[in-house]
Amino acid sequence: MTRDEWIALLVLATAASFTPGPNTTLSTALAANFGLRRALRFVLAVPVGWGVLLLACAWGVGALVLAFPLLRGAIVIGGAAYLLWLAARLARSAQLGQARAEQLQVGFAQGVALQFLNIKAWMLALAIVAGWIAGRPDAAARTAQVLPLMLIFGLASNLTYAAVGSLLRHWLAQGRRLLVFNRCMAAALLATTAWMLWGAW
Repeated sequence: MTRDEWIALLVLATAASFTPGPNTTLSTALAANFGLRRALRFVLAVPVGWGVLLLACAWGVGALVLAFPLLRGAIVIGGAAYLLWLAARLARSAQLGQARAEQLQVGFAQGVALQFLNIKAWMLALAIVAGWIAGRPDAAARTAQVLPLMLIFGLASNLTYAAVGSLLRHWLAQGRRLLVFNRCMAAALLATTAWMLWGAW
Protein backbone atom coordinates (compact mmCIF):
# COMPACT_ATOMS: atom_id res chain seq x y z
CA MET A 1 0.00 0.00 0.00
CA THR A 2 1.06 3.57 -0.55
CA ARG A 3 2.09 5.94 2.24
CA ASP A 4 -1.16 7.91 1.87
CA GLU A 5 -3.21 4.74 2.15
CA TRP A 6 -1.39 3.80 5.36
CA ILE A 7 -1.96 7.24 6.86
CA ALA A 8 -5.67 7.16 6.00
CA LEU A 9 -5.97 3.67 7.47
CA LEU A 10 -4.22 4.71 10.68
CA VAL A 11 -6.54 7.70 11.08
CA LEU A 12 -9.60 5.50 10.51
CA ALA A 13 -8.31 2.80 12.87
CA THR A 14 -7.63 5.32 15.63
CA ALA A 15 -11.00 7.04 15.31
CA ALA A 16 -12.98 3.81 15.04
CA SER A 17 -11.14 1.92 17.76
CA PHE A 18 -10.82 4.54 20.50
CA THR A 19 -14.21 6.23 20.25
CA PRO A 20 -16.74 4.80 22.74
CA GLY A 21 -18.88 1.94 21.54
CA PRO A 22 -20.33 -1.32 22.85
CA ASN A 23 -16.94 -3.03 23.03
CA THR A 24 -15.11 -0.28 24.92
CA THR A 25 -18.08 0.31 27.22
CA LEU A 26 -18.25 -3.36 28.14
CA SER A 27 -14.48 -3.57 28.59
CA THR A 28 -14.65 -0.68 31.07
CA ALA A 29 -17.67 -2.06 32.92
CA LEU A 30 -16.31 -5.60 33.19
CA ALA A 31 -12.95 -4.42 34.54
CA ALA A 32 -14.61 -2.09 37.04
CA ASN A 33 -16.89 -4.84 38.34
CA PHE A 34 -14.64 -7.90 38.14
CA GLY A 35 -11.09 -6.63 37.75
CA LEU A 36 -8.75 -6.51 34.78
CA ARG A 37 -8.01 -10.25 34.71
CA ARG A 38 -11.68 -11.16 34.33
CA ALA A 39 -12.18 -8.48 31.69
CA LEU A 40 -9.26 -9.78 29.61
CA ARG A 41 -11.39 -12.61 28.24
CA PHE A 42 -13.68 -10.08 26.61
CA VAL A 43 -10.83 -7.69 25.71
CA LEU A 44 -9.06 -10.50 23.80
CA ALA A 45 -12.30 -11.67 22.21
CA VAL A 46 -12.98 -8.32 20.54
CA PRO A 47 -10.04 -8.34 18.09
CA VAL A 48 -10.46 -12.08 17.45
CA GLY A 49 -14.14 -11.70 16.58
CA TRP A 50 -13.57 -8.55 14.58
CA GLY A 51 -10.69 -10.17 12.69
CA VAL A 52 -12.96 -13.04 11.66
CA LEU A 53 -15.60 -10.48 10.65
CA LEU A 54 -13.08 -8.57 8.50
CA LEU A 55 -11.99 -11.77 6.76
CA ALA A 56 -15.64 -12.71 6.16
CA CYS A 57 -16.28 -9.30 4.60
CA ALA A 58 -13.14 -9.62 2.46
CA TRP A 59 -14.40 -12.99 1.23
CA GLY A 60 -17.77 -11.56 0.20
CA VAL A 61 -20.05 -12.07 3.22
CA GLY A 62 -20.28 -8.31 3.67
CA ALA A 63 -21.70 -7.98 0.16
CA LEU A 64 -24.47 -10.41 1.13
CA VAL A 65 -25.33 -8.32 4.18
CA LEU A 66 -25.59 -5.20 2.04
CA ALA A 67 -27.55 -7.01 -0.67
CA PHE A 68 -30.21 -8.34 1.70
CA PRO A 69 -31.81 -5.63 3.86
CA LEU A 70 -33.60 -8.25 5.99
CA LEU A 71 -30.26 -9.82 6.92
CA ARG A 72 -28.81 -6.42 7.80
CA GLY A 73 -31.93 -5.64 9.81
CA ALA A 74 -31.63 -8.93 11.69
CA ILE A 75 -28.05 -8.08 12.65
CA VAL A 76 -29.08 -4.64 13.87
CA ILE A 77 -32.11 -5.90 15.83
CA GLY A 78 -30.17 -8.82 17.29
CA GLY A 79 -27.32 -6.56 18.35
CA ALA A 80 -29.66 -3.98 19.83
CA ALA A 81 -31.57 -6.62 21.80
CA TYR A 82 -28.36 -8.07 23.22
CA LEU A 83 -27.02 -4.66 24.25
CA LEU A 84 -30.34 -3.78 25.89
CA TRP A 85 -30.24 -7.06 27.81
CA LEU A 86 -26.71 -6.33 29.01
CA ALA A 87 -27.60 -2.75 29.94
CA ALA A 88 -30.55 -3.92 32.05
CA ARG A 89 -28.38 -6.33 34.02
CA LEU A 90 -25.54 -3.88 34.41
CA ALA A 91 -27.86 -1.15 35.70
CA ARG A 92 -28.89 -3.34 38.65
CA SER A 93 -25.35 -4.21 39.82
CA ALA A 94 -24.46 -2.24 42.93
CA GLN A 95 -21.58 -4.25 44.44
CA LEU A 96 -18.24 -5.43 43.06
CA GLY A 97 -18.64 -8.90 41.64
CA GLN A 98 -22.43 -8.75 41.96
CA ALA A 99 -22.85 -8.88 38.20
CA ARG A 100 -22.05 -12.57 38.14
CA ALA A 101 -21.61 -14.60 34.98
CA GLU A 102 -25.28 -15.52 34.90
CA GLN A 103 -26.25 -11.84 35.11
CA LEU A 104 -23.70 -10.29 32.77
CA GLN A 105 -22.69 -13.06 30.42
CA VAL A 106 -19.85 -11.57 28.44
CA GLY A 107 -16.93 -13.96 28.24
CA PHE A 108 -14.65 -14.84 25.34
CA ALA A 109 -17.27 -16.63 23.22
CA GLN A 110 -19.85 -13.89 23.81
CA GLY A 111 -17.25 -11.24 22.97
CA VAL A 112 -16.48 -12.91 19.66
CA ALA A 113 -20.17 -13.35 18.84
CA LEU A 114 -20.97 -9.75 19.78
CA GLN A 115 -18.82 -8.52 16.88
CA PHE A 116 -21.27 -10.13 14.45
CA LEU A 117 -24.16 -8.29 16.13
CA ASN A 118 -22.34 -4.95 16.23
CA ILE A 119 -23.33 -2.82 13.25
CA LYS A 120 -20.43 -0.46 13.98
CA ALA A 121 -18.04 -3.41 13.57
CA TRP A 122 -19.74 -4.41 10.31
CA MET A 123 -19.58 -0.88 8.91
CA LEU A 124 -15.90 -0.54 9.80
CA ALA A 125 -15.05 -3.90 8.25
CA LEU A 126 -17.01 -3.07 5.10
CA ALA A 127 -15.38 0.37 4.83
CA ILE A 128 -11.90 -1.13 5.11
CA VAL A 129 -12.64 -3.85 2.59
CA ALA A 130 -14.14 -1.33 0.14
CA GLY A 131 -11.39 1.24 0.58
CA TRP A 132 -8.26 -0.86 0.92
CA ILE A 133 -8.87 -4.45 -0.24
CA ALA A 134 -11.73 -5.15 -2.67
CA GLY A 135 -10.97 -5.14 -6.36
CA ARG A 136 -7.20 -4.79 -5.90
CA PRO A 137 -4.85 -7.20 -7.69
CA ASP A 138 -2.93 -7.61 -4.43
CA ALA A 139 -6.05 -8.06 -2.28
CA ALA A 140 -4.64 -11.03 -0.36
CA ALA A 141 -1.42 -9.17 0.47
CA ARG A 142 -3.40 -6.10 1.52
CA THR A 143 -5.59 -8.22 3.79
CA ALA A 144 -2.44 -9.67 5.37
CA GLN A 145 -1.23 -6.11 6.03
CA VAL A 146 -4.51 -4.59 7.22
CA LEU A 147 -5.65 -7.42 9.50
CA PRO A 148 -2.77 -7.35 12.04
CA LEU A 149 -2.91 -3.56 12.26
CA MET A 150 -6.62 -3.55 13.03
CA LEU A 151 -6.24 -6.37 15.55
CA ILE A 152 -3.58 -4.36 17.39
CA PHE A 153 -5.83 -1.29 17.46
CA GLY A 154 -8.80 -3.35 18.67
CA LEU A 155 -6.75 -4.89 21.45
CA ALA A 156 -5.09 -1.60 22.44
CA SER A 157 -8.35 0.35 22.64
CA ASN A 158 -10.25 -2.23 24.67
CA LEU A 159 -7.28 -2.86 26.94
CA THR A 160 -7.00 0.88 27.56
CA TYR A 161 -10.67 1.18 28.49
CA ALA A 162 -10.45 -1.93 30.67
CA ALA A 163 -7.38 -0.52 32.44
CA VAL A 164 -9.33 2.65 33.23
CA GLY A 165 -12.18 0.56 34.62
CA SER A 166 -9.74 -1.48 36.69
CA LEU A 167 -8.08 1.65 38.10
CA LEU A 168 -11.49 2.92 39.22
CA ARG A 169 -12.42 -0.40 40.84
CA HIS A 170 -11.41 0.37 44.45
CA TRP A 171 -12.75 3.92 44.31
CA LEU A 172 -16.06 2.59 43.02
CA ALA A 173 -16.34 0.14 45.93
CA GLN A 174 -17.30 2.97 48.28
CA GLY A 175 -20.96 3.83 48.87
CA ARG A 176 -23.20 3.92 45.82
CA ARG A 177 -20.44 4.86 43.41
CA LEU A 178 -20.45 1.52 41.60
CA LEU A 179 -24.21 1.60 41.13
CA VAL A 180 -23.97 5.09 39.63
CA PHE A 181 -21.03 4.03 37.44
CA ASN A 182 -22.84 0.90 36.24
CA ARG A 183 -25.92 2.93 35.42
CA CYS A 184 -23.77 5.37 33.46
CA MET A 185 -22.26 2.43 31.56
CA ALA A 186 -25.77 1.06 30.99
CA ALA A 187 -26.82 4.48 29.68
CA ALA A 188 -23.80 4.44 27.35
CA LEU A 189 -24.92 1.06 26.03
CA LEU A 190 -28.43 2.44 25.53
CA ALA A 191 -27.02 5.45 23.66
CA THR A 192 -24.91 3.13 21.51
CA THR A 193 -27.97 1.01 20.80
CA ALA A 194 -29.98 4.09 19.80
CA TRP A 195 -27.11 5.23 17.55
CA MET A 196 -26.94 1.79 15.93
CA LEU A 197 -30.68 1.74 15.27
CA TRP A 198 -30.73 5.34 14.02
CA GLY A 199 -27.78 4.84 11.66
CA ALA A 200 -29.08 1.54 10.33
CA TRP A 201 -32.30 2.88 8.81
